[in-house]
Amino acid sequence: MNIPEIFKNLEYGPAPEGDEQAVAWLDSHGRKFGSFIDGTFTKPGKGFATINPANGKELAQITQSTKADLDRALKAARKATGPWQALSGFERAKYLYAIARQVQKHARLFAVLETMDNGKPIRESRDIDVPLVARHFYHHAGWAQHIEREFPDHQPYGVCGQVIPWNFPLLMMAWKIAPALAAGNTVVLKPAEFTSLTALLFAEICREIDLPPGVVNIVTGDGEVGAAIMDHPDIDKVAFTGSTGVGKAIRKATAGSGKGISLELGGKSPFIVFEDADIDSAVEGLVDAIWFNQGQVCCAGSRLLVQESIEKRFIKKLKARMAKLRIGDPLDKAIDIGALIAPIQVERVAELMKKGEQEGAIRYQPDGELPADGCFMKPTLFTNVSPANTIASEEVFGPVLVAMSFRTPDEAVSLANNSLYGLAASVWSENINLALDIAPRVKAGIVWINSTNQFDAACGFGGYKESGFGREGGKEGMAAYLRPTWETKLKALPASQKPVAPKLFETDGIDRTAKLYVGGKQSRPDGGYARAITGPDGKLIAEVGEGNRKDIRNAVEAARSALGWGNKTAHLRSQILYYMGENLDYRKAEFADRIRAMTGASVGAAKKEVDQTIERLFAFAGWADKYDGAVHNPPTRAMTVAMVEPIGVIGITAPDEAPLLGAISLLAPAIAMGNTAVLIPSEHSPLAMTDFYQILETSDLPGGVVNIVTGEKESLTNTLVEHDGVDAHFYVGDAAGGKRVEEMSIHNLKQTWTNKGKAIDWADKSVCEGEYFMARSTQVKNVWVPYGA
Repeated sequence: MNIPEIFKNLEYGPAPEGDEQAVAWLDSHGRKFGSFIDGTFTKPGKGFATINPANGKELAQITQSTKADLDRALKAARKATGPWQALSGFERAKYLYAIARQVQKHARLFAVLETMDNGKPIRESRDIDVPLVARHFYHHAGWAQHIEREFPDHQPYGVCGQVIPWNFPLLMMAWKIAPALAAGNTVVLKPAEFTSLTALLFAEICREIDLPPGVVNIVTGDGEVGAAIMDHPDIDKVAFTGSTGVGKAIRKATAGSGKGISLELGGKSPFIVFEDADIDSAVEGLVDAIWFNQGQVCCAGSRLLVQESIEKRFIKKLKARMAKLRIGDPLDKAIDIGALIAPIQVERVAELMKKGEQEGAIRYQPDGELPADGCFMKPTLFTNVSPANTIASEEVFGPVLVAMSFRTPDEAVSLANNSLYGLAASVWSENINLALDIAPRVKAGIVWINSTNQFDAACGFGGYKESGFGREGGKEGMAAYLRPTWETKLKALPASQKPVAPKLFETDGIDRTAKLYVGGKQSRPDGGYARAITGPDGKLIAEVGEGNRKDIRNAVEAARSALGWGNKTAHLRSQILYYMGENLDYRKAEFADRIRAMTGASVGAAKKEVDQTIERLFAFAGWADKYDGAVHNPPTRAMTVAMVEPIGVIGITAPDEAPLLGAISLLAPAIAMGNTAVLIPSEHSPLAMTDFYQILETSDLPGGVVNIVTGEKESLTNTLVEHDGVDAHFYVGDAAGGKRVEEMSIHNLKQTWTNKGKAIDWADKSVCEGEYFMARSTQVKNVWVPYGA
């Protein structure tokens, strides 16, 4: 065949990558591997085979770690924490730098071994995964050296338990280990059962650079080992990447433990194509979005949303491109699509596709034969899909794309956000104004404009909703492995003293029953009951409405209806908070008297609490237009805009102590950042917050931004935390209550903050007026914007 014929036919011959080095490395270990604990490999024990998914052949035997192995790994990690944290940031940076250099030195071996173990095309392992691994260690070497300057008064958690998936075994390991080590933590990591080999090769690198024993420990095994890590009492911080179902189980298992937690879970990412997009570029982007790594990507662009006016033309071009995708031996450098991880995954994907067809979707697959051996599947497109179809709503985690159309930008946003997940999205349009209008409106942690699957260590990665919480990469990824030093010094919260109950029907003849505050209006409680509020002497002060489930439901509906508050300018939100402080100042004597009557505080103490509350409102008014994001410069020709966004509806269970100051210390940062709130004030001293209704009404705050429901603290909290319309919850109370909040949050994986049964000094400006509660009231969205002619 001559050159003109090659260009005409575009036929590719095989271009195999040699596997000799990888085979030699496997043989050097007798193809049997133990775990890596305290700087050495354990003797191989009973375990299981790791299989090359492209041909079904056994690569090696992996040990199933025992409880004794795990205990030994954790003991080694605990022993290493002191010396590791005692090193200067520069000394830790040198180790991270050395790891990065060794990854580069052995890049080809890592890439081939990853492809053999995972089934992904060698071009992806070689050109994407391994370079990003080195990049993460280089980047975090810098964080190690500058951590004290950038994170003052913070400290590492200690021992981190980390569990990673099989779709990006080496890269996910780097995402977990690099920031943990940079922060001064030690690590016990479990790679996926299917793909342990590159983690074990990495362990050899750790030994080669003389990383102190115990700093990195790698224990192999199945999901039971991972569960044991997450549950182990000697773990200080857990980090998990994997399925949403397992993530929910981890959230529940760690509830009340005080452990740090970050979860990077599933996705069903929209790929939005507007009629003015460069169609050919968008088709190529879509190929990368959904068939990269055989679609086994949590941020895969598995939902195509294409504008109706170009739908037919786009689908025609897409099918033509699908017909040219090459499927086969992933070690062949000319291959586009490799093998799925295992037969069980092939079966799961096939079952979901069958269900999709039963529900009316139309399947398209290009012609051609699949290899006789191995876990291969054709790229698949489903049309005639409704948003309710199983394959449009569930994460398939395979080479399956569903296509739907839209007419207007608003409809595109509505379809994009019609998902339990919120990990990533791609927006394609030649109108940059349109693209930048859509990006903030899509509920996703990463949005790529005219691009897809862009990653860098300097840019945070992570999602919203059931895609988990926490970030990996960037400054926010480092923050996930550190905690404020003051948190570790808190003392236990004293038991709340229940007030003396008044006599039934006790009254002085004047009705003083405060209503609820929902949707900007005072309203009577649904149940028609009232709760007596007494002073320390048992004398009735007033009554408040006894809220119930329906009142909470109404309050959440009002809060969701007011989410446009987040689109108001930061200046406007700031001004309204200033108004609140000003209006409270006019009535501070009245509020001080109310605090004295409820709590028995002295004249001076009550006045001080009101003054501090006014100052707190001013503090967060000042923060409203100053707590913002950053612009990152990744190695590609793009800028990544890290946008600080509100979380949504935040439920707040306010403290009994400092009933006015404590409530406002949680409420003010939430609304300053554009969230709406449903607040449960102090059960025993709620009158300061019911009096606060008038402050809200005279400060131009839109109805529904703040909703207040009085009543029995725990029952109202339970209802609020269980509500899927609530996106986050702040809770102050005893340890049991905090545990219950964390357990119940798994319904929609809402973010939670609790005081963990500890006493917080609400008058402490360094804690309660700084960035601490601002960070907990926001989440970071990274928008990738490519540039260049």
